[in-house]
Amino acid sequence: MVKVSLKGDVREFENGTTVAEIAKSLGAGLYKAACAGKLDGKVVDLRTPVTGDCELQILTFDDAEGKKAYWHTTSHIMAQAVKHLFPEAGFAIGPAIENGFYYDFDLPRTLTPDDMKAIEEEMKKVIKEDLPLERFELDPEDAIDLMKKENQKYKVELIQEHAGKGEKISFYRQGDYVDLCAGPHLMSTGRVKAVKLTNCTGAYWRADSKNKMLQRVYGISFPKASELEAYLTMIEEAKKRDHRKLGRDLDLFDIYDEGPGFPFFLPKGMILRNQLEQFWREQHTKRGYEEIRTPMILSEELWHRSGHWDHYKDNMYTTKIDDADYAIKPMNCPGGMLVYKRKIHSYRDLPERLAELGLVHRHELSGALHGLMRVRCFTQDDAHIFMTPDQVESEILGVMDMIDSFYKVFGFHYSLELSTRPENSMGTDEQWEMATNALIHALKQNGKPYEVNEGDGAFYGPKIDFHLRDSLGRTWQCGTIQLDFQMPERFDLTYTGEDGEKHRPVMIHRVIFGSIERFIAILTEHYAGAFPLWLAPVQAKVLPISDAAREYAEQVAKKLQEAGLRAEIDTRNEKIGYKIREAQLQKIPYMLVVGEKEQQNGTVSVRGRKAGDLGSMTAEEFLARATEEIAAKSAD
Repeated sequence: MVKVSLKGDVREFENGTTVAEIAKSLGAGLYKAACAGKLDGKVVDLRTPVTGDCELQILTFDDAEGKKAYWHTTSHIMAQAVKHLFPEAGFAIGPAIENGFYYDFDLPRTLTPDDMKAIEEEMKKVIKEDLPLERFELDPEDAIDLMKKENQKYKVELIQEHAGKGEKISFYRQGDYVDLCAGPHLMSTGRVKAVKLTNCTGAYWRADSKNKMLQRVYGISFPKASELEAYLTMIEEAKKRDHRKLGRDLDLFDIYDEGPGFPFFLPKGMILRNQLEQFWREQHTKRGYEEIRTPMILSEELWHRSGHWDHYKDNMYTTKIDDADYAIKPMNCPGGMLVYKRKIHSYRDLPERLAELGLVHRHELSGALHGLMRVRCFTQDDAHIFMTPDQVESEILGVMDMIDSFYKVFGFHYSLELSTRPENSMGTDEQWEMATNALIHALKQNGKPYEVNEGDGAFYGPKIDFHLRDSLGRTWQCGTIQLDFQMPERFDLTYTGEDGEKHRPVMIHRVIFGSIERFIAILTEHYAGAFPLWLAPVQAKVLPISDAAREYAEQVAKKLQEAGLRAEIDTRNEKIGYKIREAQLQKIPYMLVVGEKEQQNGTVSVRGRKAGDLGSMTAEEFLARATEEIAAKSAD
């Protein structure tokens, strides 16, 4: 017998009882909802036997890891459907992603919208059959033979990469379809209830343009039809909020064919950007940061020293200057090291907080580019904090508090995620353990719940990521806090301790916006282009009803502008209703209508973007109202 702790409730089961059988013993409802298990903190397949005392959690679609298993299974269902419709198809990979799943196929022709519908209908047939998913393992040689018989060259290539490790190769079978896969998966295809294919794009095998272009089919699935319907409604709303369209419509920013991945910020977009940067600078000054700026081009040797070259060289732009090799910086960290190293430091000087709005460049594949979300040049709102070991916890907590205060201004809720040591990393086990424990302790002190993302830390240290939730419920990873014991050592950074000896500082890398460009994209979609008053490029528009009121309208606009309000006037020979609709389409927070009556009374008729008619008031009264709203930085 083994003892299994289920949320503190300890029960005994026969040794070898599977996770699925344990879920079944807890109730039919839980068994049907089960997607995977978490055994002593590790996500496992439902078919996994329990062979010792342990802690177990049954994961459902409500859990992030459960969703992944659910969507991963649906990707196999899609692959089986494609096999039925295209027997000669080649299968590459089909993972779960943040919102749904995809599978890469090598097909005899380009898929049409009718093909997508046919695949979806075939998937529904596979689901209705409720085929059990059976897991089995083979030696590498037998696994290769199996995939060769199936004429699956991509799977053979994947197996060959693992063949030398001597590990068994795992597969899942459902009916007439077999797929190379580590799992975990649902117990049967019938557990998937509602499915929709959403898109089809091209994707190079292994993301290498030298390889064949495959067809990547995306989809989404849910346990309830109502959840799928709600998701599709959200997607339609997201299309209306697409920052690329709004950026053009509101004349904020654009990207042209002459500079793919290199955004142009237009006059109104620069106002928005400058307001964000001004807010950023004000908050950093209040919290004891000093702003720096480091060069965009630095010696290639510097990137070897920092360790970035081994991890980023394929994404770096390089050049030669005076016959020496240089690189355009893909991040700001090494420049920050040199700034710290410029002088001798005492423990009394620490912590030293250096902040930088640094423009960086990274070569992204053309297929990965997406508006301002994924670009080839962007401005990171970096900061590097150098401190003594006993200051680590207080500095981490200080950064967490700062990030929290930033996101509240924009009305964002967020979740926290701790990412631990990746396989390809620098430093000793002791350093990583010390850094990870420091972050865990700070997280516990902070008191907010957090998830653990095993193996997804930076190559030089573990990190805490902040995932924002926007008005549509989508999440975006923006802020991050990375604890680093490696770079101070690589750059031989020191400070003189209280004992008069040289010591190595500890370092924090952190961003809040992440990148200014991407944060503007997120804000544009979050607010649907209707930015709060303090951020709006045009805060008020004066609308004269007729030419007779034009002179008075100009006086009102001038008064607003002189008071610091970003105000415009619409003097076109159009009806007032048309002018109001145009201002609404441009997402102007306030419209000030003026006519003969307002001119005689020395007032304006104020309309709010959301509230509608706010009545008549003097320009001074409106200014007082607007000034108070701007100072409050209301998120609405």
